[in-house]
Amino acid sequence: MMAKKPPKPAPRRIFQERLKITALPLYFEGFLLVKRSDDQEYKHYWTELRGATLFFYTDKKSTIYVGKLDIVDLICLTDQNSTEKNCAKFTLVLPKEEVQVKAENTESGEEWRGFILTVTELSVPQHVSLLPGQVIRLHEVLEREKKRRLEAQRPPGVSVDGKKDPGEGCAGASSPKPACFYTVSRKEATEMLEKNPSLGNMILRPGTDSRNYSITIRQEIVTLPNLFSVIDYFVKETRGNLRPFIYSTDDNRGQEPNTEERNDKLKKIPHKP
Repeated sequence: MMAKKPPKPAPRRIFQERLKITALPLYFEGFLLVKRSDDQEYKHYWTELRGATLFFYTDKKSTIYVGKLDIVDLICLTDQNSTEKNCAKFTLVLPKEEVQVKAENTESGEEWRGFILTVTELSVPQHVSLLPGQVIRLHEVLEREKKRRLEAQRPPGVSVDGKKDPGEGCAGASSPKPACFYTVSRKEATEMLEKNPSLGNMILRPGTDSRNYSITIRQEIVTLPNLFSVIDYFVKETRGNLRPFIYSTDDNRGQEPNTEERNDKLKKIPHKP
């Protein structure tokens, strides 16, 4: 019996290991019972929808998939009546086979149907019963999948909008990129960090000018007692690379005071509790 609550994502180490196998973006994941054309009975898999492909794992912690199913050419998805209580069952009709699928519950079944139809039809289905937040996720996945398809078809060195890739023609541009590099926008990077805080808090991505690179980070909120503590915090955290800009009160107004004068002034400012 599968749990009714949505399963938690795979641990960070497992997630990174799977990224070494495929660079396809992860859109949805969870448990599924799957029966392919050559199977006698349903098999229980931890399933990931990456791009327009389903990857099957024996369990959530497996790093190597035991099977995959390309659904980009899906002909149709048909619902099946199920005699099992709170069970969603449907069939994926493909050019060369029909695959029967059972979801852990009706709610999960609607999500799977929604995500599968979104990436195969390249449109958000109107006939799925989902909450507003889930529908928003489908629209986000739709935009990401459209962009991925365009990038897969474009000539080397040219971005989706026809511009050169970030760093094209620059020294070191062809060198391998860090594992935390993703071809996403700032908004997409922020959403990735917010939804998966356990996977890390920094993403390297293309810059907005399509020539350089940008880093998106997610920091925990720090609560400090007063404004003086805020300044001290940033000075200490950056090891002095950030310095308070303070006008001199003498005749040299507008000129930066020397280090001794600046430090003396900071020492004289009382810190309010």
